[in-house]
Amino acid sequence: MSTKKNRINPDAAAHYLGVSVKTLAKWRCIGTPMLPFSRVGRCIRYSYEDLDEYLAKHTYNKVEG
Repeated sequence: MSTKKNRINPDAAAHYLGVSVKTLAKWRCIGTPMLPFSRVGRCIRYSYEDLDEYLAKHTYNKVEG
């Protein structure tokens, strides 16, 4: 279970992922990619656990042979 300490705002989440805040807003609007977030009133929050899971699922290694 995530706690408040594990929740970060979109600015910090964008920095963590290496994308812009506008990109995160677009992803929330169109629903793709599926990056979980919480909304309380107007506040958007992401969890480090969800961000790490997203990165793990979208990390690819190209093996050349």
